[in-house]
Amino acid sequence: MRKFLLGLFLTGSLVSNAQELPKGYAQLIKEVEAPMIQWRRHFHEFPELSNRETNTGKYIAEFLKTLPNVEVRYPVAKTGVVAVLKGGKPGATIALRADIDALPVLERAPVPFASKVTSEYNGQKVNVSHACGHDSHTAMLMATAKVLSSLQKDLPGTVVFLFQPAEEGAPANEEGGAPLMIKEGALDNPKVEAVFGIHISSQTPVGTIKYKSGAFMASSDWFTIKVNGKGSHGSQPWGGVDPIAASAQIIEGLQHIVSRQMDLTKAPLVITVGTINSGVRSNIIPETAEMTGTIRTLDSKMQEEVHQRIKHTAETIAKSSGATADVTIDTKTLVTYNDPALVKKTLPSLIKAAGEENVSESTWVTGAEDFSFFAAKAPSFFFNVGALPKGTDAKNAGPHHTPDFYLDESGFIVGVKAFTQLVFDYNSKK
Repeated sequence: MRKFLLGLFLTGSLVSNAQELPKGYAQLIKEVEAPMIQWRRHFHEFPELSNRETNTGKYIAEFLKTLPNVEVRYPVAKTGVVAVLKGGKPGATIALRADIDALPVLERAPVPFASKVTSEYNGQKVNVSHACGHDSHTAMLMATAKVLSSLQKDLPGTVVFLFQPAEEGAPANEEGGAPLMIKEGALDNPKVEAVFGIHISSQTPVGTIKYKSGAFMASSDWFTIKVNGKGSHGSQPWGGVDPIAASAQIIEGLQHIVSRQMDLTKAPLVITVGTINSGVRSNIIPETAEMTGTIRTLDSKMQEEVHQRIKHTAETIAKSSGATADVTIDTKTLVTYNDPALVKKTLPSLIKAAGEENVSESTWVTGAEDFSFFAAKAPSFFFNVGALPKGTDAKNAGPHHTPDFYLDESGFIVGVKAFTQLVFDYNSKK
């Protein structure tokens, strides 16, 4: 009982740190939900791949231009949008971010606004869909901009709305995503003090928020290992050096890095080989084999060490069979790090927005986010908003980046409430 009462006291204390929002806020939230869902359905039906979000960016920019007191810059980072709303009261400048790009994934969700769009990706014709929920992020941030612009007289500080393209990664040989937005000054004019971001989750119950202080989401590195052997007839393997056999040993060796060489009590580590290509005929030993994959870590020092171990493992295993291995590793994202002081300061806002029973701390996530680049420039807080329909087992929900990905739209309003509450509370505690 004592523990229960202490919990009630702490919760009450946290919620008391979140201020009541201006008169009319509740009505604005009620009125914005329907158009927000329509915006989401529009983006969902007409998705565009990374750095190709031309119509998406134009749609967002044209909408934002209709809002009073909102300054719009478009295009930024090729197809993105930056909008600035200066409040009627003094305060700091903070940024809210949404990503706008889709994926080369077929959609099977049973909704009337399902995507039928096709496009080109890496030289191949592909289906395109919002299989990660970026359409919902975009709609939630548009709705937040509408609510905040209506409350401009009471708004403390300045809000920068970042509609970021190419979160899933720019096409080969192109710049894009958060790094390009930062390069083009998205956090500098005006200077941003803190950045907040939301990611929808198809496997988290609708109406809930999950967060984690400190390292939250993994870094993402992509590697390519080219094994160089010597061709031979399939009936005479001793006459050559088999790059496929060497590749099989390398793949096994990479997993030994995870299970036998790194301290997994410190942080999780994942090494995945996603493709392997070699040969053209069953009775010919080819000259080369190439594999590609991804590395996920939640500790920057571990990330550096793993890179070294992968190169050493591939090169020495290849050498032991008479082959050579060329290893390249490209960093795609950093560890997404939630500033502990900022989390502590603004957690009451999330509790106020969603209810204490609906906010909980999660474990590490081995997925990656290029929001991490914003977090490297300013204190940041990135959290998940649930969209798993009530009564649905998370094990049966379509994961992100799959054809069966599905979201319960009733959870989107929680994201708008969270963003709005964060903006007001952040400046009220200066």
